[in-house]
Amino acid sequence: MEHPDGLPLAQRRRAMLTLGLAVGVSVLGTALPNIALPTIAHDLGVSAASSVWVVNAFQIAMTVTLLPLASLGDSYGYRRIYLGGLIMFAFASLVCSFATTLPLLTAARVLQGLGCAGITSVNSALVRQIFPRALLGRGVGFNALVVSTSLALGPTVSAGILSIAAWPWLFGACVPLALISLAMLHTLPNPPGSGHPFDWISAVMNGLTFGLLAAGLDGLGHGQGRLEAAAELLVCVTVGVFFVRRQRRLTAPMLPVDLFRLPVFSLSVAAAICCYMAQTAAYVALPFLFQSRGASPIEIGLLITPWPMAGALMAPLSGYLSDRFPAGLLGGIGLAGMAGGMLAIAMMGNHPVWWDVAWRMALTGGGFSMFQSPNNRLLISSVPRERSGAGSGMISTSRLLGQSTGAALVAVIFGLTEASGVAAGATYAVLLGACLAALAMALSWARVMR
Repeated sequence: MEHPDGLPLAQRRRAMLTLGLAVGVSVLGTALPNIALPTIAHDLGVSAASSVWVVNAFQIAMTVTLLPLASLGDSYGYRRIYLGGLIMFAFASLVCSFATTLPLLTAARVLQGLGCAGITSVNSALVRQIFPRALLGRGVGFNALVVSTSLALGPTVSAGILSIAAWPWLFGACVPLALISLAMLHTLPNPPGSGHPFDWISAVMNGLTFGLLAAGLDGLGHGQGRLEAAAELLVCVTVGVFFVRRQRRLTAPMLPVDLFRLPVFSLSVAAAICCYMAQTAAYVALPFLFQSRGASPIEIGLLITPWPMAGALMAPLSGYLSDRFPAGLLGGIGLAGMAGGMLAIAMMGNHPVWWDVAWRMALTGGGFSMFQSPNNRLLISSVPRERSGAGSGMISTSRLLGQSTGAALVAVIFGLTEASGVAAGATYAVLLGACLAALAMALSWARVMR
């Protein structure tokens, strides 16, 4: 049943609890294995470079399936796709926990990434169905709060599990949470889909375009087989041109090229990509920067924690404000704080005290969150209601594109500055992040001018 202006308050709370649990467990599924990669490599008898596929397989599977699954949600209903994503995620997490070889673990991570794509591709579309338009920002802010909190807790939860159990439990711990969310799925709205047929040709072209883009960026970033990476990017561009041409002829395109004619939509997507590039550049570079200044792994985690914690604290407030003030204004203010915070981080002395690091990290994380919730609210509300899946898919795709590109750029910077030392490379990467945040700020202010 469709609710044109959101659910009643009691139903809304139950529905958001269901969404929060599903989103939280999907984020934890992304974050938990990261710090366990050395242990996984040792136990499975593979190299450190090979173990990275535990992360890459998940990311690539998400990247190539987000838009097709969002399109399926528009066609056949968002709750169906959410249900399929949760079932796939729970099953794949169980397989991961029993994997004894890297190929099996990698294959299970592909399925887990597919399940996570099913959850995230229509998550914002479901938030739009749950909340009245006047309160949509609060729903988006709650969603951002769950993501930020899960990211902040990820390393701590992972370390806690590894201190008492083997690494397979990192995946096994996700299973009961996913099953609880499945049991609560009836609380979500179930608006009917548009019924338009699914375009399999566009799905294949989408997979080739974004899959080759992710593989090419990863190859350039790691500096291995750069000729092959360049060839992958060339094929990506070629297929992408035909993909876009096909989308322009469709009434309900998988890649919503028609929505990019709306300046507010195109500016919001561009600002999001730049912002996530900046965030990822800092997240990748900061551990190296702190390590070069003598911090231990535990100290590095503590020094970075103020970023996601400030983001979690700011998320509800920014969501509340986005229902009252223009997203371009709020986003511009937030991105100014983010750019200033990253510039302040790059200018730190060699031996800063903890509080001197904490305020810089908090300014950066709070500024990011001040941009994220209003921007996501504007993106999802600027598309026709029957195409909320397309808007939701673009929110997630913008994030993944920004993260992939940002990580690749940092790797390239490290390669170019190798002779100057890791501290210099990390500082340049943070400065690049500040420039990207400033560019995103300019794009956000352009929406105010519009």
